[in-house]
Amino acid sequence: MAENKTKATAKSVPDFLNSIEDPERRKDCKIIAALMEELTGSKPKMWGDSIVGFGDYHYTYASGREGDWFLVGFSPRKQTLSLYIMGYLEFYTDILEQLGKFKHGKGCLYIKKLEDIDLNVLKTLISNSIKPLKEH
Repeated sequence: MAENKTKATAKSVPDFLNSIEDPERRKDCKIIAALMEELTGSKPKMWGDSIVGFGDYHYTYASGREGDWFLVGFSPRKQTLSLYIMGYLEFYTDILEQLGKFKHGKGCLYIKKLEDIDLNVLKTLISNSIKPLKEH
């Protein structure tokens, strides 16, 4: 079986966050990091070169593939701030309707800037998404 290419590293999260050139994006990332740390009760870890993840869990798919991943995380991409919400976002349509301006995939929210969304709604979304993973 193929292994995940992206793995937890020993790289410094503060160094990574402080290296974000755009001051607004850097500020948004520090706010998101604090929020995710509070909600998961876990310190951040770098996953690969550009993802900050919080908490961890072991998964096994029906196919038998297994791996380790984080409960929730984010990455400051060039165009958007990508938030990795485990589980399928389609299960949270009622919450997403209240979130604000964003785009999404199955497990990713794409936000241009934090002022475009309601942080309290984001907290609810993250809390709801990590609860079943923490109980697993």
